[in-house]
Amino acid sequence: MCKLGINIDHVATLRNARGQFHPDPLKAAMALKECNVDSITMHLREDRRHINDNDIFLIKDKVDLPINLEIAPTEEMTKIALRLNPRSICFVPEKRMEVTTEGGLNVKSNAIRIEKLLNLLSNSKIKVACFIEPDFNQIESLKSLGVKTLEFHTGSYADAKTLKIMKQKLFLIKEAAKYATQLGFDCHAGHGLNYDNVYNIASIKEIKELNIGHFIIGEAIFSGLKNSISKMKEIINSARK
Repeated sequence: MCKLGINIDHVATLRNARGQFHPDPLKAAMALKECNVDSITMHLREDRRHINDNDIFLIKDKVDLPINLEIAPTEEMTKIALRLNPRSICFVPEKRMEVTTEGGLNVKSNAIRIEKLLNLLSNSKIKVACFIEPDFNQIESLKSLGVKTLEFHTGSYADAKTLKIMKQKLFLIKEAAKYATQLGFDCHAGHGLNYDNVYNIASIKEIKELNIGHFIIGEAIFSGLKNSISKMKEIINSARK
């Protein structure tokens, strides 16, 4: 079985375009409960460009679904996560000028910082993951920190311009997932996944959870949130048969 978490950041993007209250991320989160998804993902960025602090605490209070909170690896964001107490957090890289997350976190070069944040989290029950490239060196660096969950950045695969490049990127994800599983990691994956490319990722048996957001929210404009999620789940489930 491959679980599905839905990222609702871009419901907040639409809301913030007008600077008002509609569409409401809380209403989207409540709808997810009816869609039988496994979790809600939200990325609380340092610049609060979409989801904000009020959103995450309100949704945590009102919606009975596990929350996966994506945050930059900083003390400020980690302290917010401790107050929220979600099921899990995922450390992701952030650049202020990027439109979306552009790649995986360099665990090796940020090891000291991440270790300090893990110490802050040590007395909590929050499950910690890092969003990384499908790279053996990054996996090994994460292993040395004692982190037991990772999420592979699938953007390079999703954005591949040719079939040859796509196959190469898919191979890297498959091999990385096998290696990480051998080392005892729970493997998740996400970024840029849609109806056309998710099957290949979902068919990797070592990957236990997918987190998908932008495409689902965009597709919901045309077919509704429930229908867009249902179709995505059908494809994911068919990949595991």
